Amino acid sequence: PSYHAIILAQNNVGRMNLYRLVSESHLTYFNRRPKVPKSLFVKCREGLLLGSACEAGELYQAIVKGKSEETIARLVNFYDYLEIQPIGNNQFMLRESEYSNIQTIEDLQDINRKIVKLGEEFNKPVVATCDVHFLEPEDEVYRRIVMTGQGFQDADNQAPLYLRTTEEMLAEFAYLGKDKAYEVVVTNTNKILAMVDDGIRAIPKGTFPPSIDGAEEELKEATYRKLHTLYGENPPQLITERLEKELNSVIQHGYAVLYVIAKKLVQNSEEHGYLV
Repeated sequence: PSYHAIILAQNNVGRMNLYRLVSESHLTYFNRRPKVPKSLFVKCREGLLLGSACEAGELYQAIVKGKSEETIARLVNFYDYLEIQPIGNNQFMLRESEYSNIQTIEDLQDINRKIVKLGEEFNKPVVATCDVHFLEPEDEVYRRIVMTGQGFQDADNQAPLYLRTTEEMLAEFAYLGKDKAYEVVVTNTNKILAMVDDGIRAIPKGTFPPSIDGAEEELKEATYRKLHTLYGENPPQLITERLEKELNSVIQHGYAVLYVIAKKLVQNSEEHGYLV
């Protein structure tokens, strides 16, 4: 069996570990869709936060299927934070026969109450999330089209997976009580945010050209050698100034190595009779 989970990178170590998981999930463990074995996640867990996700998450399913308290306790301890979501997200369960033990909206609310209670018992932050798939409520039509193309029979019964405001989320979880609703919607979401470094970026700033020791000097020597070949030992000042302007720009921006690599490729191709 496979389950959904949310993985957040806390810092640059976590970012690199997340990239490793993404690569391995596509290249090694792909099975109809990218997958990450638990053992691999544990190996790469440093710098990562694990959330229990939606109804397709392991913890939610264990509660729905009535797993033992020991099993549920083990699962809660595995996650860094627990999630609950608006009732509308999971109302499809009322229509599906495999969830025969869930008959009413109150049953769905009770599952969320159970998760909140587990968070209190095991000292795990419980966070109210939207499971956002589109921005505005009316945008559900686009997801309906995509799911119809994928063969989903219930594509017309779209869950309200839009981005809710803070006020809307507080209203959604009012059945938990005013204080608890504020805790899961506002307090704990900010607590998770505070656990993530401000400076983390998906893609670091910069161009990151390759590096070859002495590339700048090699480019200078080759350039001036060509200059003297074309214009003699005392080239015109205009030519020299133009060359230095362009050459300095190339070197200062870290591109000297690219010119050196290109030159070596051309030389190698000429030696072996390749056409470049």
